[in-house]
Amino acid sequence: MEQTETHIDNLIRLCKENSRAAQFELYNLYYKAMYNTALRIVKDIHWAEDVMQESFMKAFTKLDSFKGEVTFGAWLKRIVINHSIDNYKKINKNAVSSLDDVLYKVGDHAEETDGFDFTGMKAQQILNCIKSLKDNYRLVLTLLFVEGYDQEEISEIMNINAGNCRTLISRAKDSLRQKIDSL
Repeated sequence: MEQTETHIDNLIRLCKENSRAAQFELYNLYYKAMYNTALRIVKDIHWAEDVMQESFMKAFTKLDSFKGEVTFGAWLKRIVINHSIDNYKKINKNAVSSLDDVLYKVGDHAEETDGFDFTGMKAQQILNCIKSLKDNYRLVLTLLFVEGYDQEEISEIMNINAGNCRTLISRAKDSLRQKIDSL
């Protein structure tokens, strides 16, 4: 693992020196994971590829801002997620209702409910249920369950306050639970 990190650090150093070979190697190390991340958000294979390519270009031009506080993969994934969300919102202005409008109707106090019973379900069935949810629910559950972000990170990514994030997650889980129960 340490050898891989050293190799990536060397590639990053070479990328900062504008080495196309190093950029290509970093791209090859991360493109599949970043493409899958973008695809889960934008839900279109061609669009996900565009978002992924643009994210890599942005990452390579902003490489000087990479401080090494997190792994390069985590830093790149954050760029891909943010770029995916921004593009999705731009193109689907009507599809993504204002999260604040939706969340303020009930208020900031939502009951946190877990207790999913995934026994006997296949991962693909669960992912299909998540894909069938409305966009903001799909996005928040993807960030939570698939990408592994915590509530604080999700609220930052989605640009909503912590209370709204908890409410959104709770509602998304309830909606997912209803979809799963109907299977």
